Amino acid sequence: MHPHKQSGDPGVWTEADAERRLRSLELFGMRFGLDRMRRMMTVLGSPERRFESIHVLGTNGKSSTTRMIAAILQRHGLRTGAYLSPHLVSYRERVRVDEHDLDPEDFARAIARASWAAERVNRTLAEDDHVTQFELLTAGALWHMAEREVDVAVIEAGLGGRYDATSVIEAGVTVLTNVGLEHTRWLGPTLTDIAEEKLAALAEQATLVIGPGLAPEALAVAERVAGERRAQIVQAAGGQESRSMEARGPFQRRNFALARTAAESYLRRHGIPLDEHAVEDAAAATDVPGRLQLLDGPPPTLLDGAHNPDAVAALVDALPEVLPERPLGLVLGVLEDKDAATMLQTLLPLCERAWFTAPPSSRALSPAALQSLARQLGFEASACEPRPSRALAQARLWARERHGAVLATGSVYLIGALLGGLQKPDADGVAPSDLSRSGSAR
Repeated sequence: MHPHKQSGDPGVWTEADAERRLRSLELFGMRFGLDRMRRMMTVLGSPERRFESIHVLGTNGKSSTTRMIAAILQRHGLRTGAYLSPHLVSYRERVRVDEHDLDPEDFARAIARASWAAERVNRTLAEDDHVTQFELLTAGALWHMAEREVDVAVIEAGLGGRYDATSVIEAGVTVLTNVGLEHTRWLGPTLTDIAEEKLAALAEQATLVIGPGLAPEALAVAERVAGERRAQIVQAAGGQESRSMEARGPFQRRNFALARTAAESYLRRHGIPLDEHAVEDAAAATDVPGRLQLLDGPPPTLLDGAHNPDAVAALVDALPEVLPERPLGLVLGVLEDKDAATMLQTLLPLCERAWFTAPPSSRALSPAALQSLARQLGFEASACEPRPSRALAQARLWARERHGAVLATGSVYLIGALLGGLQKPDADGVAPSDLSRSGSAR
């Protein structure tokens, strides 16, 4: 990067500069604590205080719920922002205003400004401490949404809540989608521990909106913490009512029910009645890329970013609505900190053949390890192909010959690679038309 671009001058950064800056921080990993983010906010002029916020916490469903809340509020005449993680193809997907991803110029300006602030904060820290990638991106997102003068931002938490970078906001409405056993190394070994970490982000006198079917241990924590913070608890309905939705599957209907309740709770705090026509329009228009997303066929090919046992169970529950009943080939790539064995136990009984691959991440579980786990479960019809594009191509060729279908899942990083890295023909016969969306992304 050119020396003059270290100044943080928004006029001299490009999208490539911004992405290069973010990627340069990947090797340093995660560092918990809010001190760096609070210092960043001070340097940037406290952008998080220039709009109201809704904070979305939970194990699964956060991105979908965040998109849906923002869509409902935007249709009530509010300028809405949304902050999501992770992305599929571009970092720009993580920051949205009025349901549009950042354009390259705005993205570059936001990361340039956040980098300028990070340089100043890093000078005040110990030699072995520094602003992280997620903190830099979060600061840029909050600064951009303040510059765009959003009325309300729907902010998806990254990991946990207590020390997550997004917890510098003070949200009037907090949403807890669910609590599952994930990231136990950082959040604790039990559902109670994980719920405690997530709900530590709940603000005083906020409204806490909880999803249907919250585990009893997590519900007990929610009730106690809400009492301590003088917060009101509102529980969403089950979401099984008939509704014309762009995002398909029972789990998306539950997510939308939660989003509706969260939006209504926010509007009620401002004396604004919920407009059911706006709700219906949001349901019909809101897609969620990488979730039950069908590619053009044949053969029918479904991409889904389910990355833990609970998400895989929800995916399997939704399959009859999305894929026809026919021989199914599985393309699976998983990160090493996930419960791959339980995911395989759920998926393999549905599949005739599997291709094990590796998401583009230093934390990817090796295809050979996945194949070994599958064989321990008595599943032998599998192959290892480290490159996701070739794994998908081989699965689609098999499915064409068998008049079958393909399911690719196991990691958001895998789905991002399949959507973003395979837009040219190759020796396996994958062409751009093979990987375009069938209708809207789901």
